[in-house]
Amino acid sequence: MKPVCLVIGAGAGIGGTVAKRFAQGGYHVVLSRRSDQKGLDEMVHDIQAEGGSAVGNLINAVEPGAIENLVEETEKKAGPIAVLVFNLGAQIGTRSLASTSLKQFELGWRMACFGLFRAAQAAMPAMVQRGKGCFLVTSSTAAVRGNEGQHSHAAAMGGRRMLCQSLNAEFGRKGIHVAHIIVDGPVDAPDTLGKMLGTENFAELRKTVGARDGLLDPVQVAELWAHLVVCHIGTPPTGFVAE
Repeated sequence: MKPVCLVIGAGAGIGGTVAKRFAQGGYHVVLSRRSDQKGLDEMVHDIQAEGGSAVGNLINAVEPGAIENLVEETEKKAGPIAVLVFNLGAQIGTRSLASTSLKQFELGWRMACFGLFRAAQAAMPAMVQRGKGCFLVTSSTAAVRGNEGQHSHAAAMGGRRMLCQSLNAEFGRKGIHVAHIIVDGPVDAPDTLGKMLGTENFAELRKTVGARDGLLDPVQVAELWAHLVVCHIGTPPTGFVAE
């Protein structure tokens, strides 16, 4: 049986690219995202076309029980989760304090911080019982530096960072590797940066900026996730299969 990697937040940027990288490394990947069934199906098809193993699920992670049910169903149907990638975004756009409603502010926290807590609470007990597991959490510059108009995002990501520290303090000694990974720059991702900028502006940015000037390539970013698993599990970088 292949080791299982569950990706919560498998969009067309970091999440989907990390899923593809893990599939290349011998994992069965379970992808989940909030919307775009067509895009999810294409992602799964691309992984399978390259000889990988993958399934996809549409879930609204904010809904009560959605994350918990996803973890439970993955363990039942796919097998023990060796790696959980929490890549759920929390960007509600740039908004002044006055234009940020209570609901909008809370939404960032529910996605970035509360969602992570729920995922950990659902997945950690089985990982602890097995004595091993990797919990990889995508984060952003906002986790350490709050910028103008980013009240919700900065507060949510700051909470995510501190929650990861608490999880590591509790579960690190139990064989669970918790990594909070700060991506300090804009990522070439149509599902995140593309939506914030708009289709035309995003296309222009990709054309004029590129990796040389700081637009991060998700393929290269995904290598870090793979490296972290290799370091924890101790297998050669060329293979990184958990079992």
